Amino acid sequence: MHEYGRGPDGAPGWDRVSRETDPHVGSDRSGSLSVSFDSGEQGVPQPRVANGGQVYGTPVTEPDVSTPEPRRSAPAPRSGPSSAPVSGSATVPSSAPVSVAPAAASAQPTADGASADEHVSRETPDRDEDDPPLAMEALRAVQILNPSGEIHMPRPDHPRVMCVANQKGGVGKTTTTVNLAVALALHGNRVLVVDLDPQGNASTGLNVPHHAGVPDVYDCLIDNVPLSDVAQPVEGIPNLYCVPATIDLAGAEIELVSVVARESRLQRAIAAHPEKFDYVFIDCPPSLGLLTVNALCAAQEVLIPIQCEYYALEGLNQLINNINLVRQHLNPTLDVSTILLTMYDRRTRLADAVEQDVRNHFGSKVLEAVIPRNVRVSEAPSYGQSVMTYDPGSRGATSYFEAALEIAMRGVNTGGTA
Repeated sequence: MHEYGRGPDGAPGWDRVSRETDPHVGSDRSGSLSVSFDSGEQGVPQPRVANGGQVYGTPVTEPDVSTPEPRRSAPAPRSGPSSAPVSGSATVPSSAPVSVAPAAASAQPTADGASADEHVSRETPDRDEDDPPLAMEALRAVQILNPSGEIHMPRPDHPRVMCVANQKGGVGKTTTTVNLAVALALHGNRVLVVDLDPQGNASTGLNVPHHAGVPDVYDCLIDNVPLSDVAQPVEGIPNLYCVPATIDLAGAEIELVSVVARESRLQRAIAAHPEKFDYVFIDCPPSLGLLTVNALCAAQEVLIPIQCEYYALEGLNQLINNINLVRQHLNPTLDVSTILLTMYDRRTRLADAVEQDVRNHFGSKVLEAVIPRNVRVSEAPSYGQSVMTYDPGSRGATSYFEAALEIAMRGVNTGGTA
């Protein structure tokens, strides 16, 4: 080992070597130390150090020390490594490639004799097809909110009464009811939502008061109050009305047991409403009791939301059996017209497997639109809104809009029933 500040042979002067890249150092120091650079085989500078007549590295000729050699001006660029100025007029070879100026490149003709500028653009390419994400989200929001009212979904020839039912809880019945109703109402349809769930979640999602003492659907079922006296307009959504549900509805199951024609009470209330709606959505509780039977008797179509998980499929056969019983004995026109897949997580194979099973079993009844898992859909009810108005540019709002449009198109193509 040699001491720091001294050469390998112990000679002084090693610490005088500059750490900066300078091709000629020590030419004015009586020739005691000389450092120069030369290109190696790969264009990498190789140092040559001469100290006291002894050369380290590649042998070089020791410069004449009798007359100090003046610093040379920058040499002409050599082929291979480029020359980058450091200090003064000295230049240091560099292995970095030489950048070609646009003018030089454009001056070179191509094979067909044209200049390079005709083939190579110097500007950033346009992205007409790929609009910024924020612009696309804003476009979707305008389409969904339809502030001008110019966009209309097709209106059916006669009122479509749809019962949103599934005995499995937490599959998205209320969320589907609220968002489909808002989407259709924002695009020119008159919609009525009947909240038949004692929890009153559909009323919450539409920001309709449903505390104790508010006239609700319970009064229509038990006391024969006209539905028009109970329905409330939804604030901010034209052509949308809601019949709220309070906690009193929890006792209707028991009270309806002794009532004559208990299964058709809701059907008569809807038929007696003086105004005619394009769509009537009935949000059912997660059970197969008398409230759900009333909804199945009043409806013409059944919309079944199915969560993309195994438990949602397990009780589906029992629901179909109950619908068949109602069709045979109480409502011959009832039909399972629409299946909507909800809470779809595309990251899992289970969701794909459930989707394939449902599509193979129900065929064309399954909507092409699939509702993904989206946090905006879950946040919206806490603000008393649907996801259509809470975040119209979100994936959840776009998916429900597509589902509503598909339902509207199916109703027109099949004469009112899908």
